[in-house]
Amino acid sequence: MCGRSATGPQTGNGGYRLISAVEIGAVRWLAAALLSVGMCASALAAPPLERVAQAQQPPSADAPQLTTATYGDWVVQCETATKPPNQKMCDMAQTTQAQGANGPFSRVAVAHPVRGQPVRLVVQVPVNVTFATNVRIRTADADPGITAPFARCIPNGCFAEFDLRDDMMRKFRAASGVGKLSFAQAAGREINVPLSFKGFNQAFDALSRE
Repeated sequence: MCGRSATGPQTGNGGYRLISAVEIGAVRWLAAALLSVGMCASALAAPPLERVAQAQQPPSADAPQLTTATYGDWVVQCETATKPPNQKMCDMAQTTQAQGANGPFSRVAVAHPVRGQPVRLVVQVPVNVTFATNVRIRTADADPGITAPFARCIPNGCFAEFDLRDDMMRKFRAASGVGKLSFAQAAGREINVPLSFKGFNQAFDALSRE
């Protein structure tokens, strides 16, 4: 799969920075199975750091084939099973890391679009959250954004799911700056994580072709 070469990590506001697929071992921290119809949380059974260690080991003959392509601050990633029926799962994602921490902090992933259905976006953040406050995504400070409640938590993180309808997709595809992903910790403190829309349009076009 062809794409523009990855750029270096960028520092974001609030002590968080974007990290590339290379830095996290090109690991699908948010599994494609979670983005499919089944929304199978068991796909996240292994902790993120364990997944990195597994990714650094020599792949076995049965390991899925992994391809990645970077478009701005988004990574399109596909896994293709090596055994019949050779199922292929793809998404595009952006991952952040808290400054001074080793592992990923948040991940925003867009599932492969399904004709006739809204585009699905899934947010994963650490488990220390309150369900009393919705997750909010904004394309810019002046944008009121869209909100969704947390859908579930498992030991590896808490998840919120957004259905991006045509009007919201047009806004996302037109954006190119840095917006925000916002949620509240269990103690009520608001967390704002930078969400870059640089390359979103190109990444979504590439994802749609998969």
